[in-house]
Amino acid sequence: MDKALAVFQDKKIRRVWHNEEWWFSVEDIVFALTDSVDPKGYINKMKQRDESLSQGWGQIVHTLSVMTQGGPQMMNCINTEGAFRIIQAIPSPKAEPFKLWLAKVGYERVQEIENPELAQKRMKELYRAKGYSDAWIEKRLRGIAVRDELTDEWKKRDVREEKDYAILTNEISKATFGLSVDEYKEHKGLKRENLRDHMDDMEIILTMLGEATTTRLTTGRDSKTFVELKDDAKDGGDVAGSTRKDIEQKLGKSIVSNENYLEEPEKEKRKRITKKS
Repeated sequence: MDKALAVFQDKKIRRVWHNEEWWFSVEDIVFALTDSVDPKGYINKMKQRDESLSQGWGQIVHTLSVMTQGGPQMMNCINTEGAFRIIQAIPSPKAEPFKLWLAKVGYERVQEIENPELAQKRMKELYRAKGYSDAWIEKRLRGIAVRDELTDEWKKRDVREEKDYAILTNEISKATFGLSVDEYKEHKGLKRENLRDHMDDMEIILTMLGEATTTRLTTGRDSKTFVELKDDAKDGGDVAGSTRKDIEQKLGKSIVSNENYLEEPEKEKRKRITKKS
C-alpha cells in the first residue's frame, strides 16, 4: 500500500499508477497546499472562483481506484499536468516547492520501474529520515510484503470494494488485538496517520502473523466467496490473537499499546526503553 503514497513536507499524497504515469488524489494535494480542514469544500469554492477550471474539470480529473490501508478506494485523481493546473488556482507559498516535488516524483517512478530495488531503498531512507531504527524498518517492510501478498489473494477472489477490504482487515485486527483498525488508531491517539507506522516491533510481528496465516488459509482452502474469506480472516487473526495472549501471560502485561511516535521518534524511544531495561 505504501507504494500508493508519496510524501510532500510531511503530508501524505495518495496516488495510483495509471496509463504509464502517476495520478494523485486531488483532495490530498489541496490539503498539502492549504492545510484546509475541509479539502472538499475548498475544492468546490476553488471551482466557483475559477470558471475555466470548473468547465474543464472533467477533462483533467479522473475517478480512479487507489489502494489504501483498507483496500481500493475510488478517488478524484489528476496527473502531473492536471496538478499544475490546480496549483495555479491555489494561492499558496508551497506552490513552487510542490511543482519541484511533482517533477521529482515522476522521474523517480521511471527509475523504480527499471530497478525495483530503488523503491525499497527510498522507502528505507524515508523511514530513517522520520526517525525509525533499521531494526523497525526491516520489520515494517516485511510487513508491507506480507500485506501485499494477502491483498493480491483477495483481488484474485474478486474483492474490489474498499469497504470489503476494510471488513476483512478488521476481522484480522479484532481477532489479533481485540480492536478494529479505527479503534486501535483511537487507542493510540491517531487520526490521519497510518496505524502500522505507529506499531512497535511486537505489534508489527503479530500483524504479519495474522495476515500471513490468513493468506495460507485462503489459498489452502481455495476460498472464493466473501463469507469464506471473512472466515479465513477471523481464523488467521485468531492464530495471532492466541499467540498474543500467550506472550502477554508470560510477560505479565499487554502487548496492545497506546504508544505512538507522534512526539518521540521510534529510534529515540527504542534507545530510552533499552536503557531502562
